[in-house]
Amino acid sequence: MTRMKLVEVAALAVETSSGAPVVVLREHDAPHRLLSIFIGGPEATSIALAASGQRPPRPLTHDLMATLVGSLDAAIDAAEITEVSDGSFLACLALHGPTGEQRLDTRPSDAIALAVRVGAPLYVSEAVLDEAGQLPPPAEPDGTATDETTMDETAMNETAMDETEIDEAVDEFRAFLDEVRPDQFTDAPDDPDDPDAHDDPDEHDEPDEHDEPDAPDDPDHRGDEPGTTEA
Repeated sequence: MTRMKLVEVAALAVETSSGAPVVVLREHDAPHRLLSIFIGGPEATSIALAASGQRPPRPLTHDLMATLVGSLDAAIDAAEITEVSDGSFLACLALHGPTGEQRLDTRPSDAIALAVRVGAPLYVSEAVLDEAGQLPPPAEPDGTATDETTMDETAMNETAMDETEIDEAVDEFRAFLDEVRPDQFTDAPDDPDDPDAHDDPDEHDEPDEHDEPDAPDDPDHRGDEPGTTEA
């Protein structure tokens, strides 16, 4: 059975070179690995609004989906990112309702947007974190990060980020969410796998494809530098 690790949304930003939105998930328990996933602009807006507690004048697609699930006497139990296949992250939603338990195939961004809305936990399989996750950068004595330590050395480095420093980083992200505006993501380039990405978020029809974590110009990129390339 696949072992799942609890994660949380640690950052939501725009990659500087391409302008592509990226969501960064952080492993809840040590070693607090980071997982970056490139997503579409409408999905980034949707996640940002839900995470900051803002309500748009009209329901977005994910608001409607959450309402629909509740109206059918069902509930979302968890959002899970289960594997990496052909350079894409695969995800599913675990639900229960009158007909029993269900697991629905979905894109990671849609799963995250719904989970944030209903307060459902987020999980990433340990295999995905092993393959695509990155350890947080170590901290210098003055609290600044350095990239001179290799990943293996970081795992044993006593100066690596402790719980207090990680919590401070999460608090900074939450402060950012308090001031985030939807138009910060509306000019992001369209998701290359989303034929409807040019539509208004209110009218956005979600495609069946999975989120492509690769940067638009690099088919092998999975957000390998969540702490630096996404800003």
